[in-house]
Amino acid sequence: MSYLERQFLIAMPGMDDPNFSRGVTLLCQHNEEGALGITINRPSEFALQDLLSQVGLKCADSRMSELPVFDGGPMHRERGFVLHGPDRHYESSMTVGPEIVITTSRDVLEDIASGNGPERFLVALGYAGWGAGQLEDEMRENAWLHVMADSELLFDLPVDQRWEGAVSRLGIEVGRLQPAGGHA
Repeated sequence: MSYLERQFLIAMPGMDDPNFSRGVTLLCQHNEEGALGITINRPSEFALQDLLSQVGLKCADSRMSELPVFDGGPMHRERGFVLHGPDRHYESSMTVGPEIVITTSRDVLEDIASGNGPERFLVALGYAGWGAGQLEDEMRENAWLHVMADSELLFDLPVDQRWEGAVSRLGIEVGRLQPAGGHA
């Protein structure tokens, strides 16, 4: 396991890439071939009912159908990902941490639509991807902070508080954080 798996990547305040500015990305996989993450604090213009209807499913719970679908990252925005708790596993589920699972198969959406899905979940389209060594280079350039991922920040904290919440888990006051880190 890489030291960056099961981490939240926190964009430094000076990050000017609009895909990641003030972003929090759950790093789901990181190895010698690269990295894959899902940004967890960027609601898209789509609601869950929009996504479900695109794949031919009707949502049994109208309150659930209004949940946002997140912009998981700039890569392959047509691909869907469901981050959820460990209470359910599906055909293509992969454990990201003790309290977080990622699933890419349709069966999780079928369960969500019928009201039998995971208790807590976040649906995203697209992902953030890095080629071999790219994320390591960005880390050396101080583009990102990182902290251990936890389900409370992912599922319970309001979306507009996730960046500040992730920074505070490092013991840093957001107002004291500089736009870019330095090199010692």
